[in-house]
Amino acid sequence: MNQIDPGTPTWLAARNDRTAFRLILEHGALTRSQLGELTGLSKPTASQMLARLERVGLIRPVGELSGGRGPNAITYGVRTDRITGVAISILDRAIQAVVVDAVDHDHPIVQIATDSHERSPEGDVRAAVRAACAEAGIDESTVSRVVIGVQAAFFVDGDELSFTDTLPGWPATGARARIERELGLQVTIDNDVNLATMAERSAGAAQQAPSFALFWIGDGLGVGLDLGGVVHRGASGGAGEIGYLAVPRTAEPLAPAANDFTDLLGGPAVVRLLGDGGSGETLAEVLPRLTHDDDALSALADRVILAVNPLLAILDPSMIVLGGPTGIAGGARLAELVAERVDPAAHPKLVMRTSGTGSQPVLLGARQQLVEQIRDHLEADISLAS
Repeated sequence: MNQIDPGTPTWLAARNDRTAFRLILEHGALTRSQLGELTGLSKPTASQMLARLERVGLIRPVGELSGGRGPNAITYGVRTDRITGVAISILDRAIQAVVVDAVDHDHPIVQIATDSHERSPEGDVRAAVRAACAEAGIDESTVSRVVIGVQAAFFVDGDELSFTDTLPGWPATGARARIERELGLQVTIDNDVNLATMAERSAGAAQQAPSFALFWIGDGLGVGLDLGGVVHRGASGGAGEIGYLAVPRTAEPLAPAANDFTDLLGGPAVVRLLGDGGSGETLAEVLPRLTHDDDALSALADRVILAVNPLLAILDPSMIVLGGPTGIAGGARLAELVAERVDPAAHPKLVMRTSGTGSQPVLLGARQQLVEQIRDHLEADISLAS
């Protein structure tokens, strides 16, 4: 993109066009008159902005608006068919994916099974993109980027993965480069709990929190650390991998065989806690029993507080958010019970909450990143219209 000198007519036109583009993104389709009212600019200037944005393919006529006497006014909306992305969450035995566009339409989420014997970074992503596009009726050729949530630590600068128990076939180094080379996509890889933490900050329980820790409790465990609106990833991307931390001696009465926090609170441990003696039950199958079982919630809170205490001692966040399948199933009652076990003298201002991002927080965080990336890419073309 060519550099535009500040203060010149070309610079002013580009600035106005960016404003118009953002207003159409925010408000939806607008007429020339509506755009003029929102910007405070004249109708001729608004017409020029719309013409320039349409010329470079950022907007197009999408309908008409009746204003009474005289011809109907044309409404202009952002083109969503020019650039799209796919948000991907790679789970233990499945991959979830959804198409993302500039206006963040709600496209259908797909889930595909994985074959652990035929896995690769490019293969997993290719399958996810194809399935998501097919379900949404979107042309694959419009997909230019993906954001991938993985159950692993990812070091961006070195393109390095660690703690990759659920990623068979993915190399420790170079996964992002392989996907970009083989599929021609712009790739962002991040830890799944970090993406869920971003979603919690922007749309969940922690929107107003100065700092918070998202404690993800599911088949595996993880902690997302938001410090003043910035996710802390650590020197090598491994911050928050609490599942590998050894349990304290106080855990022995609760789970004598537990060596680390995954043994204490991971999926198999919660299945045993809630199970009725049946074999082969999954975490998803037993969690519905948790909601109205106060004894089980209390027993679970006794375990959760053991993992929360180190977070409080080291980070002293203003809020702890309980997320992941188990945290969400426990709901507000689990958060209340865990809060009762916190030392009020040591942490008098701590707030304990349940995640407020719904059932797909990882995809939500990935979607939010993609929307920003797509809009930034489109805005970069605006200078061409000036």
